[in-house]
Amino acid sequence: MSNLQRAMMKSQLPPMCPNPKFPKPSDRGFRRQNDYNPIMWNEYFGEMRDIETKQGKFRVYMSNASDSTGPLLVLLHGGGFSALSWAHFTVEITKIIHCQCLAIDIRGHGDTYTENEDDLSAETLAQDVGDILQIMYGERSPPVILIGHSMGGAICVHVANLNIVDALIGIVVIDVVEGTALEALASMQSFLRSRPKTFKSIQHAIEWSVRSGQIRNIESARISMPGQIINSETGKLSTNELPLPEEPTEERFRFSNPNAIAEDAELQSPAVPTTLPTPSSSIKKYTWRIDLSKSEKYWEGWFQGLSQKFLDVRVPKLLLLAGIDNLDRALTVGQMQGKFQLQVLARCGHAVHEDRPHEVAEVIGTYLLRNKFAEPAGQFSMHMPAC
Repeated sequence: MSNLQRAMMKSQLPPMCPNPKFPKPSDRGFRRQNDYNPIMWNEYFGEMRDIETKQGKFRVYMSNASDSTGPLLVLLHGGGFSALSWAHFTVEITKIIHCQCLAIDIRGHGDTYTENEDDLSAETLAQDVGDILQIMYGERSPPVILIGHSMGGAICVHVANLNIVDALIGIVVIDVVEGTALEALASMQSFLRSRPKTFKSIQHAIEWSVRSGQIRNIESARISMPGQIINSETGKLSTNELPLPEEPTEERFRFSNPNAIAEDAELQSPAVPTTLPTPSSSIKKYTWRIDLSKSEKYWEGWFQGLSQKFLDVRVPKLLLLAGIDNLDRALTVGQMQGKFQLQVLARCGHAVHEDRPHEVAEVIGTYLLRNKFAEPAGQFSMHMPAC
């Protein structure tokens, strides 16, 4: 495999290209169905609001009221994800640092609905963030640290460059680099076509996200995945159906069959025959909240010139990557010149903050303490940066 192919596989927009595999022999057998039961937002966030701007209604989730001191961490998710992808991170960071968290469903995602859902230009998405913060806090805003994953990381950089958040004191970008992101765009449509287009249940969608490698932390997948799919019959986000009613025992055992899952989630593979027939009652009723393939005209705008724009931001910066080989030339030079802090977490997928929320919280907590942006909660102490 060439270096270019490897770069494409490490796509920075949105999740990693799935690599579905049949379960290992040790994984076979019956699983408890509640392994894949969705989890509601209020087990991780303290409050949910709909913020109305001139552009539409934006869904936001906030940390518990008890965490109302310290800086405001504004959390922006990647393309195709939702604010719920920050659920575990929010719990972990507020355990160790006195801070507030605000996770936003970006335009076209989650439970946010705007007049022009298809306008996903970098400038529009950045302005949305500025409008939300202005309406929620105005001139009394606490110090703001922008934290974004993948596409959300690019939006953070654009927000900072447009100077639309007066209280901005820091920026954290997670697993997005201009060079590898632009190279990966060539294979993005192929990646999107490789995903199943429908799921028969929320549980099947959650299991697909884990088995495909999109999210490697099953607990995070259970809260995050429902924010990415809608009920095709009602047009509403699947989170609006939670909590789910208990299923009959026989349905649990049928659901637990690995062959049935592979077929139901449409993860077909010549090496893995799906011998079990699909029941006539199996209706594919859930589909993706956003059709990312239609946003292709905006992809270059998200990432073009991103490295230099990141380096030009005049606040302390942290770049958190899933692999050191993702660093492009501009950022390599900038890192050697000490223009930003670099941290690499190995053995995790593209959704770094979901796969390893505790470690990401420690890295960002250290960044906050190092720059004297916040105070520690409990006995947390800084960890030395490392690649």
